[in-house]
Amino acid sequence: MASTLISNNVVANTDRSRKKKKKKTQARDQQLQQQEDDKNHNKWKSETQQQIYSSKLLQTLSQVHLSPPPPSATATATRRGRVVREAADRVLAVAAKGKTRWSRAILTNRLKLKFQKKHRKQPRVVSATGTSRSPKKPKVSVLRLKGKSLPAVQRKVRVLGRLVPGCRKQPLPVILEEATDYIAALEMQVRAMTTLANLLSGSTSSSSSSSSSSSSSGPPTS
Repeated sequence: MASTLISNNVVANTDRSRKKKKKKTQARDQQLQQQEDDKNHNKWKSETQQQIYSSKLLQTLSQVHLSPPPPSATATATRRGRVVREAADRVLAVAAKGKTRWSRAILTNRLKLKFQKKHRKQPRVVSATGTSRSPKKPKVSVLRLKGKSLPAVQRKVRVLGRLVPGCRKQPLPVILEEATDYIAALEMQVRAMTTLANLLSGSTSSSSSSSSSSSSSGPPTS
C-alpha cells in the first residue's frame, strides 16, 4: 500500500515538473518571438533601412521599361503610377527578406501575374463547332452571403485580413502581427518616397533655373 502511494506521488511530481518545464519553454519561446517581432518592427524606423530601401528603389525604377504610351495623357500617368507602385511594393517585400507573410504574398502574386500575362498572349481555345468557350459565370460565395450577418468585430477582422497581403484567411493573432509589421513598412516606404520626390523635384527645378538663366544672359557682346 505504501509503495503504491509512493509511486503515485512520484508520478504526480514528475507530471508537475514536466508541465512547469513546458510552461517555461513556451514562455521563453514567446519572449524570443516577441523580441524578434519588435526587432523587425523597429528596423523599419531606422534611417539606415530607409536609405537601403531608397537606393534599391532607384535602381529598380531605372531598370523599368514602360511600353509605348497610349494616346491619352491621363492613361499614361495612370500606367506609370501603377508601375511605380508595383516596383515600390516589390522592393519593400524584398527588403522584408521573406520573413513575413505579407512580403511572401506580394512576391508570389508578382510571379502569378507574370504567368497570367504569358498565357494571355496565347490564342483562345476553339471548340469543334467553331465557337470559343464562354467564360464561366462566377459563383456566389457562401461566405459573402453570411458576411452581412457577422458581428461588427468579425467583419472588421475580415476587412483587415483583405487589406494585409496574404492574410485573407488567417486567424486574428496572425492578422494583427502581420498588420503591425506591414503598417510600419508602409510608413517607411512613404518617408523614403517623399524624400526621393523632394530630391528629384529640387534637382529638376535647379536645372531648369540654371538653363533659363544661361539663355537669358544671351551671347557675349564684343
